[in-house]
Amino acid sequence: MHAAPPDTLYLWHLGNPDAPALVGELNLVMNRRGVSLRYADTWLKAGFPLSEDLPLIDIEHLPREKDTAAGAVDDARPDRWGERVIRHIDRPPRLSLLEYLYYAGDDRFGALGVSLTKEAYRPRQIGPLPTLADVDAVNEVVRRVLANEPVDARQKRLIAPGVTLGGARPKALLQLDGEEWVLKFAEPDRPAEPLVEHAAMTLAADAGIDVAETRPIPLANGMALAIRRFDRAAGRRLHALSANVALHAAGAERSYPELALLLRRRGPVDRHRQQMRELFRRLVFNILIDNTDDHEKNHAILVRDDRQYLLAPAFDVLPIGHSLGYQSMTVGVRGAESTVDNALTAATQYWLTPQDALEEARRVARVVDGWQRHFAAQGVSGAVIEELARHIDRPFLREQRLGVM
Repeated sequence: MHAAPPDTLYLWHLGNPDAPALVGELNLVMNRRGVSLRYADTWLKAGFPLSEDLPLIDIEHLPREKDTAAGAVDDARPDRWGERVIRHIDRPPRLSLLEYLYYAGDDRFGALGVSLTKEAYRPRQIGPLPTLADVDAVNEVVRRVLANEPVDARQKRLIAPGVTLGGARPKALLQLDGEEWVLKFAEPDRPAEPLVEHAAMTLAADAGIDVAETRPIPLANGMALAIRRFDRAAGRRLHALSANVALHAAGAERSYPELALLLRRRGPVDRHRQQMRELFRRLVFNILIDNTDDHEKNHAILVRDDRQYLLAPAFDVLPIGHSLGYQSMTVGVRGAESTVDNALTAATQYWLTPQDALEEARRVARVVDGWQRHFAAQGVSGAVIEELARHIDRPFLREQRLGVM
């Protein structure tokens, strides 16, 4: 058991690894079960708004909703898997959001860090990242967490709880080729998922979509998937926001058209058309591959040094296999309906003419039409492909695919 951290912690920006900058103080907000932010004087003078709902003014920025942190700070928290790891391994006496922010450690998403002091950046340290030689040992720790079995001190360093934006899939961090990668493991009831995700991500790349690099990692028993972090570059930590935080900060609906509008408003002018086409392709691909888990935490934005927004590479793209018929975010005039026709109704939101949008959809559909061959080439078994085909090739999606080709 560990003593709970105090009710005040300190937020730092780690964009310059040689000179961490104090952003401000984080306070527990009891009545909202959340965490507030108050900028430090030094950050007010020389910093930038972490998100649009955290302007550089000397007030206590409160969380808008219960069980959240203020603005961009909410993206510094661990995901559901990370919270599970903290509850099982660290077992803090109090399970507030402030605790989760602290115990997430030094390797969280983006460029923000949480420290016990304001005099220097002193995060919770977990230890050196595991390497490829450690993957089976990491897998054993994951198994122990899933089974609620004890994890000894030596094993604790192998698993970092604060690495990604959202989700309950078991994961850890890995040092691979001198860079940080997220290592995702299969859940007991879905052993093929890592290879399926790799196949879907590489298929998306064939459709002209910018995706995070993936690499299957063999285990003694099964397979894991490594995803290269896009919030790290040349030894630097990049300030990043989930679409959830960015859209919420802008007061916008969680929808694909609103995300397109945000990228036009905050993105570099010379990248507008490129980003619009990219986002539209992702939407069509998600529809046709039956990825209905495309919620706002599964899209991210990288914030450049000039504070302009870039759409981060796609991640967590894979067929969900639920045949829901609706996406997690609004698609077009018919709400979240999972149809290409619905996506085409919002073509102008992506600066696309109806014909341009149809051409983009056709390009994606042609690639998705060969998904079975591609998945087999990536090592996905025939039995898994047959099961996925019940969803991806059902008349509702197959007819859409063929209708735009």
